[in-house]
Amino acid sequence: SSGINAEYGGVQVLFAVTFTMSLSMFELIIFEILGVMDLSSRLFHWKLNLYFALVLLIVVLPMYMSYIVLNSLRILKQQRLTALFCFLSWIVYFYFFWKLGDPFPIMNPKQGIFSIEQMISRVGVVGVTLMAILSGFGAVNCPYTYMDYFARIVTPLDVNNMEKRMLQTLDMIANKKKKLILEERKSTMHVSDSSQGWWSRLTSSLRTNETVAQLYDEVESLEELSRQLYLEIVDMNSMRERLAMSKTLLGKYFNFTGHIFSGYLAYKIFMCTVNIVFDRVGKKDPISRGLEISADWLGFKFDAQFWAQHLSFIIVGIIIVCSIRGLLINLIKWFYAISSAKSSNLLVLFLAQIMGMYFVSCVLLMRMNLPPDYRVIITEVLGNIHFNFYHRWFDVIFLVSAVTTMGVLYVTHQTSPHKFTTH
Repeated sequence: SSGINAEYGGVQVLFAVTFTMSLSMFELIIFEILGVMDLSSRLFHWKLNLYFALVLLIVVLPMYMSYIVLNSLRILKQQRLTALFCFLSWIVYFYFFWKLGDPFPIMNPKQGIFSIEQMISRVGVVGVTLMAILSGFGAVNCPYTYMDYFARIVTPLDVNNMEKRMLQTLDMIANKKKKLILEERKSTMHVSDSSQGWWSRLTSSLRTNETVAQLYDEVESLEELSRQLYLEIVDMNSMRERLAMSKTLLGKYFNFTGHIFSGYLAYKIFMCTVNIVFDRVGKKDPISRGLEISADWLGFKFDAQFWAQHLSFIIVGIIIVCSIRGLLINLIKWFYAISSAKSSNLLVLFLAQIMGMYFVSCVLLMRMNLPPDYRVIITEVLGNIHFNFYHRWFDVIFLVSAVTTMGVLYVTHQTSPHKFTTH
């Protein structure tokens, strides 16, 4: 029990440290915009934070995950053997982690094997892929969830009929289980009945066992059906709540927001397609570009440096809050969907590693959203990394994720009305 508690405590500490490290990188980005601390001090903390993040993501978390797996299997009883196998499993992990960079143009022959550029490049591939997948899914799912156009009409009669089907299925399960108990008792009586011959007892036992196996299959099928019916009832009630909320002021706001996100999605898909086809990467951050348009085309006169700093602070703050909130929501969903009593510790560490890679990649991509004056230290710390590759890679994965999500939601939306119809 003490070993389990210590193991659980270590998992909590590692997750908290990874989350704190991730937030501190975002804090340093804010410091870059506001000019907090001395230049050399910010450079030192950037290097310290990134090196600590790489050691945590590449060494500590994978090794501790292998330790938990070996402990749960209870194959090795000696701690020395456990430590040795943890180290060997980490060597295998690091080999595949290193080979991950071979298919991508991230190698730089001027850098050493254990340089920060080589490590961040490989962490960035995983993190940017995860960011693009989540962004593509969220960009499509948000308007689908918010807009009234995609809401399905569900009447109270539909819900009542589905609940009746659920109750009938539960009654059938109860009756099947009663028959199952009776057949098992009958099988026990046949075996212990000495008045019958051995051949009669054998044939009776075989027939009963066949009936018991058939009943087990039927009960299992009905239980699966009851689970599906329960999920459909929950889905229908959620849809009724959504329809009721759509008539309120908050519902109308969500509907309006959904239309805005639809326009953003169309623009993003178009720009990603243009960037992929023409191998194009934006040279200027959106803040400086917007200020140039306001000054040149609209004729506004203002202090560009002053407004660039403040707008950068606001936009980067919004990106940070949305990124943290979106990732934590998805992590919680994944945890409750696939966790169990035995795998919870391992899953928490895996999600911590995904979270760390995600936030390191946020720094890589967020660099393009900063004006040149605020990205000097970030560029110096990250070194000679092929930043353009990660932006193109993000566009490709985002486009694939968005199109796939649209296809899945289209099929689901086309088939779901038939699911709610009752005859």
